[in-house]
Amino acid sequence: MAGPSGRIDPQAAPGQRLDLWLFRARLMPTREAAAALASGGHLRLNARPCRKPGHALVPGDVLTFPKGGQIRVLRVLGLGHRRGPAPEARALYLDLSPPDPA
Repeated sequence: MAGPSGRIDPQAAPGQRLDLWLFRARLMPTREAAAALASGGHLRLNARPCRKPGHALVPGDVLTFPKGGQIRVLRVLGLGHRRGPAPEARALYLDLSPPDPA
């Protein structure tokens, strides 16, 4: 959204970049790794393939992607404002992943 100066205000933009959210939620070690996951075609957003690391996430979105030999399914509960400690990061999503067969 453009502010009074005509410039885009990143604070007013709806949602948060997919790669930034994955990094802040501590699901990827770096933002570059998160961007590679998305652009590599290994991630689904609301059951549709997503290849854009800059796609805007909003609470309620569901992400599906491989991680550590498992398929992770996560519902976005909130948008992170920083890469905080693990308990803070876990509050950003609800894990809907199927149980590990082992």
